Amino acid sequence: MNTILEVNDLCKTYIINKRQNNVLRNVNFSISKGEMVAVMGPSGSGKSTLLYTVSGMDKMTSGSVKFCGSDLADMNENQLAKMRLDDMGFIFQQMYMMKNLSIIDNIILPAVKSDKKKSSRKNIMKRGRDLMHRLGISDIAENDINEVSGGQLQRACICRSMINSPDMIFADEPTGALNRNSSDEVMDELNKLNNDGTTIMLVTHDAKVAAKCTRVLYIVDGNIRGEYNINKEHSLHERERSLNNWLLEMGW
Repeated sequence: MNTILEVNDLCKTYIINKRQNNVLRNVNFSISKGEMVAVMGPSGSGKSTLLYTVSGMDKMTSGSVKFCGSDLADMNENQLAKMRLDDMGFIFQQMYMMKNLSIIDNIILPAVKSDKKKSSRKNIMKRGRDLMHRLGISDIAENDINEVSGGQLQRACICRSMINSPDMIFADEPTGALNRNSSDEVMDELNKLNNDGTTIMLVTHDAKVAAKCTRVLYIVDGNIRGEYNINKEHSLHERERSLNNWLLEMGW
């Protein structure tokens, strides 16, 4: 499998009140094309900082992050912004969308702003509607964002993350604000995308969510302390049980 994300000796340090706070410490891992990797760990362990740093949303202090062979440390702000727009997709716990736009216009906005594929607005709109149909939310295309449920809005965010056909999706607690039914629906959609070949890295505190991934990285105090490969041939219940046992061994 081709490596899509390669992280070597990654460090991230913040200076707060003249004191040094080492949030990430010599982190090393890689993600291959087609994987779905969960990042878990205690609160304050550096999970979200890790996701933001390896996706170029936050600057690293030292180390190396290579995305599709390109080192993020060698890119300026404009190059990073273009990479995030064209080659990455993002899903967050808080479903950030423009309040003055309809659901469909929010979904296609990254494609309108991108010059990755210079498509007509008609073709962009068709892709947006095709994605909405695929995720079962075609009927809310013209709705305002405050007229739909949390689960529908998060599926719209998945559509938006896919609009530019990204090489990889980064998701920060994508089910954290949802009830269990909506969470299961969103994870089902992410699993379908992954089964179709989309690479996904997601941060979660939910073992039920992580059990639907292919691998789990466990981070403590800014360093990856363990890695767990999930056997997808086992039933979901078996995967959850074995993952929970491993997490307890790790001090979860």
